[in-house]
Amino acid sequence: MEVRLIRHFATEGNLEKRYIGVTDEEIKTECVPEYILKKEENRRYGKKNGRAKWEPELVIVSPLRRCRQTAEILFPGAEQVVCDKMRECDFGLFEGKNYQELTGNPKYQSWIDSGGTKAFPRGEDPMEFRKRCVCGFEEMMEKMIKGKRKKIAFVVHGGTIMSVMEAFDPEKKEFYHWQVKNGKGFHFQIEEEKWQQGNRQFEEIEEI
Repeated sequence: MEVRLIRHFATEGNLEKRYIGVTDEEIKTECVPEYILKKEENRRYGKKNGRAKWEPELVIVSPLRRCRQTAEILFPGAEQVVCDKMRECDFGLFEGKNYQELTGNPKYQSWIDSGGTKAFPRGEDPMEFRKRCVCGFEEMMEKMIKGKRKKIAFVVHGGTIMSVMEAFDPEKKEFYHWQVKNGKGFHFQIEEEKWQQGNRQFEEIEEI
């Protein structure tokens, strides 16, 4: 099975480097590459630099608008399946704020000092967030394998992608290694039989 994990296009909060988790922002269409918006042969995230067009059988999305909008732009008319467990982290008191606005906040400094491992005040525990994302991915893969799907795209969030890639990378690279820009992501293969036998890892990982 071919799988792509793609981060949604940028929102205003992303451009301002804010913590945008549960906030349901729309994407900024001016941040979408022109070749995707205006060239029909390129709209499905493929025919670029001489590469063939790539079309998924369906697209799994976070319930938040920025992901559903991105999926429609990249894969117009494709069936979308919502996976609530793959939504972004709830940043609690930090939600909607950026580093400059949080500087001097003792709760923020305490979180920074923990290396980002402490739960966000009134928000989600980062480790529980990662587990949730991985659980959602596994649930979706079980459904896709049972449905005999062969090409699947996920349009989700940066933190979601990092969580999933960390969990199934055969080289066990750490969480922050998998940071990607808006509109970017990873392409990889999954051997269905190995996956069902419990040997769950990605093969032929390629950045897109």
